[in-house]
Amino acid sequence: MTIRVSDDEVIAFRLAAHNLGERLSSDELLSAAGACGIQNSPPGSALTALNARMKDVDRDLFESAVSEEETLVQSWSMRGAPFFFPTADLPTFTTGVLPMTESSMRHFVLGVERSLDDLGVDLTDLVDAARAEIRDVLAGRRLPVGELGRELADRVETSLTKAQRRTWRSEGPYAKGQSLGEGVAHFGLRILTLQRVLCFAPREGNTAPFVLLDEWLGNAPGGIAVGPDADPVSDSDRDRHRAELLRRYLHCYGPSTRADFGAWLGIRSTEAQPWWDLLDAEITEVDRGRRAWMLDEDVESLRSAAMARGVRLLPPRDPYTQMRDRETIVSKENRAEVWKTVGEPGAVLVDGRIAGTWRAKKSGQRLKVDVTTFASTSERVKKAIRAEAEAIGTLRAASDVDIGVSSD
Repeated sequence: MTIRVSDDEVIAFRLAAHNLGERLSSDELLSAAGACGIQNSPPGSALTALNARMKDVDRDLFESAVSEEETLVQSWSMRGAPFFFPTADLPTFTTGVLPMTESSMRHFVLGVERSLDDLGVDLTDLVDAARAEIRDVLAGRRLPVGELGRELADRVETSLTKAQRRTWRSEGPYAKGQSLGEGVAHFGLRILTLQRVLCFAPREGNTAPFVLLDEWLGNAPGGIAVGPDADPVSDSDRDRHRAELLRRYLHCYGPSTRADFGAWLGIRSTEAQPWWDLLDAEITEVDRGRRAWMLDEDVESLRSAAMARGVRLLPPRDPYTQMRDRETIVSKENRAEVWKTVGEPGAVLVDGRIAGTWRAKKSGQRLKVDVTTFASTSERVKKAIRAEAEAIGTLRAASDVDIGVSSD
């Protein structure tokens, strides 16, 4: 029997699943990052997202988990965006995301299709060629995407015909002075990360270099085969990791639909069916004005979830605001303020509601934080907003934080 749920129930349930109700303790970093991954674009936003979910977030603790303990890893994942997630969850957020067909891969790396057509090649063939060359290019090194793309493009070029090489060397549409081949190589790297060939190493200044995954984590961390020489994943393992990814999604974003899952993942709705079919026996249909589905095991939690209290400053592209049914959490008149194509702000969460936006700009050791709420707000909320902004200032190594709070 289909159950009916209200928007308030859905919001309360999702906030709890995203750990935006009660903050986790400082030793629960992996739980916070593993719910559905933590997007790190713009760079540094992952730490702000973790601050909204955990008590006493510490930059040193975070960086140690990445570079010393290696319990946290950064890789391109959903929608081809950079995410942090637990190393133990590597298969879920790589193999579980990986599109398998030429069509779905082209859709996943939007922008490459015209170049592939001009070359007359398949993306899958170019990815295979890049995989065959990448150890010789990257072994023992850490390279930023520009340098890695150029060196890889030079090597992949040898597998092309004479006519294709002319197109490959010509200036492409992606950046002035950049060859079409280098641009295509950049797109191919997104697929190679999902094939567990490479990942991001810790940032070096303003650069996030790439490193071979087997050199970074060891040949098979936790029994996970990684690197360019790893055997292909079996169909059964692929399906297991896809199923787990969908469970994570439905736990954080349910009740939801196949179309919304596909958009969150970065593929078309119809191409998401193989994932969806894997959980057919584990999901329940829900009526919330439209048909949606959630995990059977989460129904009781949704019914009993209490609305979150308190204030959080969520960064641009926080996992919570990446839900596809935006109308659930932001009214129509304010939606364009929260989700902008360029210059996307962070979101202000007040007692479970998106109540405004915020932006931060650092100049030297000074961080300026401007908060705009959709309506006038109490002194209690303003005080909490200032406390959240001060915490972000500490994470960004600011000695002075200038905070302004205004309303539309």
